[in-house]
Amino acid sequence: MTVTISRLYNNYSDARVAVQALEAASVKHGDISVLASNADDRFAADPKDPKKSLIVDRDLDGRDDRAEGAGAGAGVGAAIGGAAGLLTGLGLLAIPGVGPVVAAGWLVATLTGAAAGGATGGVIGALTQGGVSKEDADVYAEGLRRGGAVVSARVADADAARLQAVMDRSAVDIRARATAYRQSGWNSFNPSATPYTRDQVIKERDLYR
Repeated sequence: MTVTISRLYNNYSDARVAVQALEAASVKHGDISVLASNADDRFAADPKDPKKSLIVDRDLDGRDDRAEGAGAGAGVGAAIGGAAGLLTGLGLLAIPGVGPVVAAGWLVATLTGAAAGGATGGVIGALTQGGVSKEDADVYAEGLRRGGAVVSARVADADAARLQAVMDRSAVDIRARATAYRQSGWNSFNPSATPYTRDQVIKERDLYR
């Protein structure tokens, strides 16, 4: 029997650590999915092919860091994309209420499919179809909107407890985060909400350092 485990992370870097830990624990690339906010423009579409290509531009100098790393003989590409595995397949998406994200894995097909639509918004539909409860999906989606990332993994039931511990290492305490959101006046994810700006995301992340 297969179960789906999902966790919220404060940023792409924390999610990347979780993905790489899952891969190291022998979870197949095809069974892992990641969605991460790109409100800070860490990743940018290639102007020569914006629909298909992705530039990894962490230093925001307009050049692909992977190419820079290769030219300098350094492992920049490996450090950012994982060298091989799920993270080399990142693509850019725009999600209503969330804004720009980078995404890879099986959850992307659910997110972009017709079944993920509806009144609750694409990201909520995708997460709930992926095994996340509606209550948690609201918090995950809001976390994405505020600069976070979500990792989901389909694993054998017998391995679930062990792999949950792997994912928990850098994950957000979802109950504490939901409480913090509600104390600021939030109730549930709104797919019609205005996505966070780069400055808002940076300010939000500073709250949880």
